[in-house]
Amino acid sequence: MRSTTPREKFRAVLSGERCVHPGSVYDPISARIAEDLGFEVGMFAGSVASMAVLGAPDLIVLTLSEFADQARRICRAGSLPLMVDADHGYGNALNVKRTVEELEVAGISGLSIEDTVLPRPFGSGGKTELLSIEEGVGKMKAAVAGRSDPGLCIFGRTSAAGITGTEDCIARVKAYQDTGVDAIFLVGVKDRAQLEAIAAETRLPLMLGGAGKAMMDKDYLASQGVRICLQGHQPFAAGVQAVYATLKALRDGVAPADLPGVASAELMKQVTRGDDYDRWTRDFLD
Repeated sequence: MRSTTPREKFRAVLSGERCVHPGSVYDPISARIAEDLGFEVGMFAGSVASMAVLGAPDLIVLTLSEFADQARRICRAGSLPLMVDADHGYGNALNVKRTVEELEVAGISGLSIEDTVLPRPFGSGGKTELLSIEEGVGKMKAAVAGRSDPGLCIFGRTSAAGITGTEDCIARVKAYQDTGVDAIFLVGVKDRAQLEAIAAETRLPLMLGGAGKAMMDKDYLASQGVRICLQGHQPFAAGVQAVYATLKALRDGVAPADLPGVASAELMKQVTRGDDYDRWTRDFLD
């Protein structure tokens, strides 16, 4: 019997009736942990990618090839459907098309292209600005054109809800859904009233990012067509804290055997798929 592919699993989430929280992942080990714990979807964010690959803040200094390479490493480590934040597509609409082509080959299940002006332009003073709707539409069309596997899901992402307001957000959602994208990724929705107003104007499933604590009711979100809702990217920050604390303890003279919070040999064998490698070693080397 043919197994269900990650992209089929991902589309089942979008076409379902539930809202899920994805597991924030950044490398093969974190993706395997999320898969072992039962997360339906993994999320590889641009901000986390910049930190994990470059050790740099989220200022759009990561390149497409660096991002795609890390996504490929994550995807080959297991069968967790991976959603990625492809930022602005690394350039104009032609770059967006190339971005989709590269990430599709990397094995991801879904990606978002946003309508934010990125990277930060000269003289902006740090103010977040949006592309014109017309340029945003061009990017979404290019993203759809760049896809060769119809199983790959493309999300049109907009931050208009928190920047220019509900009316502009609705206009962008309507325009983007007409380009053939599979879902809409909303960032910065302020409250339930705003979400309900936007959700009423689209036929596509929604993804939510940057929502406040008062919005975090999965049953309510599901009723509004939200199928994926981000909770943040705490696993990476927790990993940084653990490495820092461990190295500091060693530097301060704590004996390795006395270190707290170190993964057991059993857990390390699980996340590295040690049993599989033992079996392959017997089958192919012994």
